[in-house]
Amino acid sequence: MLQSKPEDRRETEVKLAVSSAEGARGLLLRSGFMPLHDRAFEANSVFDTPDSVLVRSGRLLRMRSFRGETILTFKGALEPGPHKVRPEFETSAGDAAALQTILESLGYQILFRYEKYRTTFQRDSEPGHAVLDETPIGVYLELEGPAPWIDSTASILGYSPRDYILQSYGALYRSFCEKRGLTPAHMVFTL
Repeated sequence: MLQSKPEDRRETEVKLAVSSAEGARGLLLRSGFMPLHDRAFEANSVFDTPDSVLVRSGRLLRMRSFRGETILTFKGALEPGPHKVRPEFETSAGDAAALQTILESLGYQILFRYEKYRTTFQRDSEPGHAVLDETPIGVYLELEGPAPWIDSTASILGYSPRDYILQSYGALYRSFCEKRGLTPAHMVFTL
């Protein structure tokens, strides 16, 4: 079986701030995108060692629960450039509680939790997709795919490279809290 090389497993994306989920959804539909699934809740837990060795090196270990599936993701350090590019490896896991126990037994702990409502859109058979993320700190479109596709799609949607956000949701959350004088905790919806 032919295995892909680690350098072939890169995620390339940008975030774009949008004023509302309804407006972004309408913009995507008018631009020919169709939803691949219904809007769904997503819960993420970022794990690290007690001394934050992963965060300090720009890497990420995340457990995601989305649409009945648990996914373990490792992301490598960011590569310089106008897009957020980094190695990414994901695998499905059957039992979120068991996976969390395994990670904690190996010395990892939850560093940060974040939640969002996510809808993924795609246009025809294009190589990328647009993701509408509704978070506790705002609404974002993520464009993920080859860099030329991201740039042309952003332009079609009325955005330019100066609008690109390359920060993680954790970094955006910390900035959000700092601007409001809040102590960062977890980026979760409150009841």
